[in-house]
Amino acid sequence: MSGHAAVSRRASRPIGVFDSGVGGLTVVRALMERLPLEDIVYFGDTARVPYGVKSVATIEHFTAQITDFLLQQDVKMLIVACNTMAAVASRVVTERAGDIPVIDVIEAGATAAVAQSPGGRIGVIGTPTTINSNAYARRMHALDAGVRVYSQACPLFVPLVEEGWLDHPVTRMTAQEYLRPVLAEEVGSLVLGCTHYPLLKPLLREVAGAGVRLIDSAVTTAELAAASLQASGLAQTAGGAARYRYVVTDVPLRFQTIGERFLGRSLGEVERVDW
Repeated sequence: MSGHAAVSRRASRPIGVFDSGVGGLTVVRALMERLPLEDIVYFGDTARVPYGVKSVATIEHFTAQITDFLLQQDVKMLIVACNTMAAVASRVVTERAGDIPVIDVIEAGATAAVAQSPGGRIGVIGTPTTINSNAYARRMHALDAGVRVYSQACPLFVPLVEEGWLDHPVTRMTAQEYLRPVLAEEVGSLVLGCTHYPLLKPLLREVAGAGVRLIDSAVTTAELAAASLQASGLAQTAGGAARYRYVVTDVPLRFQTIGERFLGRSLGEVERVDW
């Protein structure tokens, strides 16, 4: 096979995206918009969600299983679309991936926040596990020692989003409560450090006010993926309509409804794997 043909065969392989549940579909949605020619295989570990309450060893074990499954699907890139996995198990993914590029939501969000607020004051909201891991703050300080990072765990946001209460008085009051201490620090940017949070963007923008820039990890991950594919010559430049596969470990009753809300379109067929 000529070098050119080998590159084009590699470029035609799908991108593997994974998450502990449905939240990572916001990353898939951003990828579809940013990279409309790319095939995507999405894996959601819906039988074992939530990961946030599990030990690091368990999360690492599950992450290794999912990484191996996606590598068997011959993916050309892996995207860790779960902040909890990215916070505590990204090393597991990179070790197994070998020369396949790995991108994660924390790296993407932290890089974008620092680029847009050099030496600035940055707020981060996320689940308790992500916030307690301090992964965003550590990554941002590694990129720019001058930034000040103010983090806030928002445990009620995930159930409110999955309930569909995206513009509900209860959600608004919850957001005002959670954001008060962060906004009191006069942050210039606010990182949405959970893949559920992009659905709350209109409400969060209202609560945070016009002076605060919202950093959507889903959008920044899609940007980083596009740049990485371009740099490594793996971007798909031709071909017909992109193909999307959705693989889960359980199909809960509300999965279709919630999934379509996250994706902004019909999910079509969902495959289930038994572990």
